[in-house]
Amino acid sequence: MTTREDELRGGLGRYLSRQWNAPVTIGAMNQIPGGASRETWRVQTTTNGVARGVIIRLDPETSLIDTDRATEFRAIEAAYRSGLPAPEPLFLEHDLSWVGRPFSLTAEVTGCQAGADGIPDEHRAKLGRRKWELLGQIARLDPIALGLSDVMPATTVETCALEQVDYWARVIVADEIHPNPIAHAAIRWLRRHPPPPAQKLSLVHGDYRTGNYLYTPDGDIGAILDWEMAHMGDPLEDLAWSLDPLWHAWATPDLAGRLLPHKEAIAIWEASSGLKAAPEALTWWKVFAALKGIGIWISSSEDFHNGAGKQPILALAGWLMTDRQQQILDDYLSPHSPHRFYEVKA
Repeated sequence: MTTREDELRGGLGRYLSRQWNAPVTIGAMNQIPGGASRETWRVQTTTNGVARGVIIRLDPETSLIDTDRATEFRAIEAAYRSGLPAPEPLFLEHDLSWVGRPFSLTAEVTGCQAGADGIPDEHRAKLGRRKWELLGQIARLDPIALGLSDVMPATTVETCALEQVDYWARVIVADEIHPNPIAHAAIRWLRRHPPPPAQKLSLVHGDYRTGNYLYTPDGDIGAILDWEMAHMGDPLEDLAWSLDPLWHAWATPDLAGRLLPHKEAIAIWEASSGLKAAPEALTWWKVFAALKGIGIWISSSEDFHNGAGKQPILALAGWLMTDRQQQILDDYLSPHSPHRFYEVKA
């Protein structure tokens, strides 16, 4: 019986042979676990005696969030061409005849590892400084100048914030399988207290957090991954997402992303981006980040409940992370919360 790996091996070998105009042998293939928006494989290839690793990302049968592969690929391409550590983009393919699904290919980044739990303690501070320095560099990128306006919806500095609220409110209403009063309270609060206009329109990564990059043994970042939610908008959105308490360790809530104190992370971002993280504006975006998280986890629950894939990660995210994200929102909106930055009323 032909397996999924056999189908991928044959189709990818033919595809790369045509693209590289030379016979390509497909060697070891390993599916990378953990992702819920793309099916991802690490593939070893050999062409004219030269070995090369590639990463193939395919649209899955069912997904945690609906994202466009062209937007993801073009964002990676823009970051790579701008000198940021992103995987080298190779090919974007929409033709189903090769492997049965659309896919993208990037070069494998070697000498690095992923995940948040294996970071050596002695490298956490260095890695944290690099993390928010790079996020500041992303904030400097102009998506229109980079030619991304054909794959990203147009927006303005005045409208981008509430457009994002409207988008995630639609996701929550469409996908919730039981009432979510805290999420709807947050939607009301965000709309009643809009932030000031963005300082600039930036390329927003959309999921910039510990775990979505590859790091080297000495604490550098070798590649920023997971660009599938990239869009143009307020760069404070990325900063707030990177600081969300969901990415903290329970034992060290004072360390953003398990790496640096919050104030230090924000200061590094400000120095790198040339922008300011005004407390009230950043607080608005922190509330939004928690709402966006709930939207993602609600979609995860709905997809596990009604979708075809039944991936365990969908059920786990929908159960555990929705509960935690609701606690975070409750902390932000409660008048008695110790985590408030200024007075907010739902």
